[in-house]
Amino acid sequence: MRSVIWLVLLFVAAVVAATTLGRNDGLVSLYWSGWRLDVSLNLFVIALVLTCLALLLAMRALQSLASLPARAHEWRVRRREQAAQAALRDALAEYFSARYSRARKAAARAVAIHDATPELVGDLQTRTLAHLIWAASLHRLQDRPQRDRQLRQLQRLRRMGNALQRGSDDGVPLMAAEWALDDRDASRALALLAELPPGVARRTQALRLKMQAQRLAHQPDEALRTARLLAKHQAFSPSAARSLLRALASETLAATRDAEQLERSWLELDPTDRVDPHIAARAAACAARLGAPELGRQWLLELWQRLPELGRDERDAVALTLVDNLPGLPAEWLQRIEAAERALPGDPAVQAAVGSAYAERQLWGKARAPLERAATSPDLDGAARRAAWRRLAALARAEGDEARAARCHEAAAMIES
Repeated sequence: MRSVIWLVLLFVAAVVAATTLGRNDGLVSLYWSGWRLDVSLNLFVIALVLTCLALLLAMRALQSLASLPARAHEWRVRRREQAAQAALRDALAEYFSARYSRARKAAARAVAIHDATPELVGDLQTRTLAHLIWAASLHRLQDRPQRDRQLRQLQRLRRMGNALQRGSDDGVPLMAAEWALDDRDASRALALLAELPPGVARRTQALRLKMQAQRLAHQPDEALRTARLLAKHQAFSPSAARSLLRALASETLAATRDAEQLERSWLELDPTDRVDPHIAARAAACAARLGAPELGRQWLLELWQRLPELGRDERDAVALTLVDNLPGLPAEWLQRIEAAERALPGDPAVQAAVGSAYAERQLWGKARAPLERAATSPDLDGAARRAAWRRLAALARAEGDEARAARCHEAAAMIES
């Protein structure tokens, strides 16, 4: 198809030339030192066009000849840049293949090529990536002094980037913070994350690192706030987010040292956390540990009233935690205890709590049956079963039946931990 088009264009040019020059009878006379040369106008036009083309070609040839050293220099620089890029690609491939020693050598080769080529000074991105892979490989090889040396080089490059490109490589502080966490250096990780710009600090990876550093630094309340941000950004699945928030809330409550601090920590929790049965049970367990059972019962009251609506694990947590908060149980709780006994007669954890509550109020006759159901249930936790047998032993001893008390102690001792 292309050859046909060129043939048509050639025919068109021939027709135009024949039409334009075929009947041109003009002459051009040239005079030089008494000589005269007459040529046709057509020949003169053709010669003039050919002369201009020859001059143009000669000028371009001279220009190419003059620029040959510069073009050779550019070619050498381009070859060096291609070699640096190839070394960087090799470093990435070796790093992701877990050949960290080879990755370090390839990254060092890319840096050496840049150092030997002054024209590549402005290519800060490639140089930063090479140093970053070099430092990451050293981190994997547990060579911390050399890794920190590369980090200092990266920080210097970041400052140069701020001056030349009005930007910085955000991956450097993030990677440095992650390495600090691997070194179990929470304070350094938090310091590096605190230097991040606000936009970078709100990224999911930065928040993940911040939460890990806060947990490592034993700051569960701060970690809980960060985890809520991550859950809001959908960084976890709903079940994983719920488990993480429960764990962090439990850590926050467990870190308290007295009842007043525990109550402040409870009030600082998110309202959604305070209605979570597992978190409320953990708070009540901490209240029992700190000698404030009335506070624990207050937090368990709403959950106990809707006990049939809860899941099995949630009921077990609420019921068994109530057992720890029974000292000083007021009489108004008896009606709630009886309602739970009627609503959930087959739940061993609830029966253990009901029997323990009756025993606390010294209602020995009502306490025996639920405690026996709890003590003999294979579905109940071993510690709760042992506690039920011990309460039955105390009940038998209060009635003067030492033989039955001994049998109850023996049954408790037979339960495996």
